[in-house]
Amino acid sequence: MSKDFSTKLLRWQEDNPRPLAWKGSKNPYHIWLSEIILQQTRVEQGTPYYIKFTSNYPTIADLANAPENKIMKDWEGLGYYSRARNLHASAKYIHETLGGKFPETYEEILKLKGVGTYTAAAIASFAYDLPYAVVDGNVYRVLSRIFGIHLPIDSTTGKKYFQEEVNKLLPREKAAAFNQAIMNFGAKHCTPKLPACTSCPFSEDCVAKKDDLIGDLPRKKNKLSKKARYFNYLILTDSASVQIVERISKDIWQNLFEFPLLETQQETKLNQMELLLEEQDQFKDKFEISFIGGGKQTLSHQIIHAKFYKIELKGSNSPFTIEGGQFVSFKDLANFAFPVVIRDFISKNIYQSSFLL
Repeated sequence: MSKDFSTKLLRWQEDNPRPLAWKGSKNPYHIWLSEIILQQTRVEQGTPYYIKFTSNYPTIADLANAPENKIMKDWEGLGYYSRARNLHASAKYIHETLGGKFPETYEEILKLKGVGTYTAAAIASFAYDLPYAVVDGNVYRVLSRIFGIHLPIDSTTGKKYFQEEVNKLLPREKAAAFNQAIMNFGAKHCTPKLPACTSCPFSEDCVAKKDDLIGDLPRKKNKLSKKARYFNYLILTDSASVQIVERISKDIWQNLFEFPLLETQQETKLNQMELLLEEQDQFKDKFEISFIGGGKQTLSHQIIHAKFYKIELKGSNSPFTIEGGQFVSFKDLANFAFPVVIRDFISKNIYQSSFLL
């Protein structure tokens, strides 16, 4: 069915084109940039960032020479910030070591920081028409359903098998078109929850449809459990500024900024936070605390439950600087990159007159 599968898929793609900002580009820099952005990100969310980065950094040299804090700010809200750091590191490598010339072979592309087998295959095929098949979540779903493949997609055996199967299906002279088509088909037609089976070109052959397995495929071996973490942020202000701290440890949100943090093992209430702060010398008998608001941010392996507390020091005491902290004016907060949960808090609360009182 390999030839028939490819023919039907390419015909479907012709009838169902998907407009993308980078579609048709053979510029390896633009393709690389789009693929890094689309790691763990939907097209609809990633497209504005692609446009922003190609505008702010027209060339690899521009990206390589940009300060990291500027890149992190431009990446703000996209998540998985290691992608931005890897993108910057690879741009420097290409600019400084490769003389600004983007690598032209799959093996050399794979050496770039942050580039795995899928991304290397995508860049190699889209930029250079090299015969490398991509395997992402869309491809797993399409192949597992149509061919009735029950191997777990998160197992070594399963990953190897799916790669071998898609390699067999790949028309070597149309690698880029095939890769784009199968990803688009998974994203727009053979979707996770509501696939368009009635108008599917593979409906007569699809094992999942015939055996009523659409909701069961693809299979996974390990169900991901998310760890709950409880972040209590301390808002230390004077009349015109607020204290922020850069996250430098190898944890989530590395190199982003936040307010001084007190992490607890479970959710805390206002009176519990007051007791916790009283145990610390710098706060003891010197402060008043009020709850401002909360938020939640879901990551791939963690759920962050955030609460924000305004701290006012009593009497003549002025806000002190937490280790690694700095005071910045309220208007300058826009120049720093924050995690989404903090950025949302700032946009909803920080400029309200009631907050500054």
